[in-house]
Amino acid sequence: MARARTPKERWVEAGLQELAAGGPEAVRVEVLAKRLGVTKGGFYGFFADREDLLKAMLDSWEKQVSTDVLEKLDDADPQQRAMRAQALTFDSSLFPTELAIREWSRRDPDVAQRLHRVDAQRMELLREAVGRTCSEPIEIEARSSLAFYTAIGSHFVTVDHGEIDPKAVDAFAASLLLGEQNDTKEP
Repeated sequence: MARARTPKERWVEAGLQELAAGGPEAVRVEVLAKRLGVTKGGFYGFFADREDLLKAMLDSWEKQVSTDVLEKLDDADPQQRAMRAQALTFDSSLFPTELAIREWSRRDPDVAQRLHRVDAQRMELLREAVGRTCSEPIEIEARSSLAFYTAIGSHFVTVDHGEIDPKAVDAFAASLLLGEQNDTKEP
C-alpha cells in the first residue's frame, strides 16, 4: 500500500518551527524530513529548492498574522479591533516565529520588506483606534507606537505586579494608550 504524501502545509509548518527554534539557517530539508518522519524526496514535489520553502514560510506567516487576522476582525469599534488584532498576532504561541522573522529581517532585505508591510497594517489598526479619541497627529502616532512597542516588549519582560492581576495591568495600559485622551496637560 502506498504511503500518503506529506502535505505542503506540514513542510511549511515544520519549517516555521525550525525557524523559531534556530533561525533561517536551521531550516534544512534533511532536518524537516526527519522531523516529519519522511524522506526528503517528497519535499521536491512541492518546492523547487530551500529558497522556495523559505518564501512559502514567509507567505504562510504573513497570511496568518495579517490577512487572516484582518478577516477575523468584525465591525467592532476600533479599540476592540486593535485589542483583538493584538491578541491574535502576538499570542505567545506565535511570538517565537515573530521574533525569528524580526531577527531574520535584519539580514535579509526581502524579509525586512515583508515585515515592514505587516507592521504597517498593525500600526494602521492602532492609529484608527487611537484616532477615535484624539485628533493630534503626533499624539496618535506616539500612542500607536507605544501600544505596538508594548505588544512586542511584553514578551521580554517579567514584571511582578504584586497583588495586582497582570491581565488587569495590561488592560489598564491598553486603555491608557488606546482609550480616552488624558486631559491633564503640563503647563
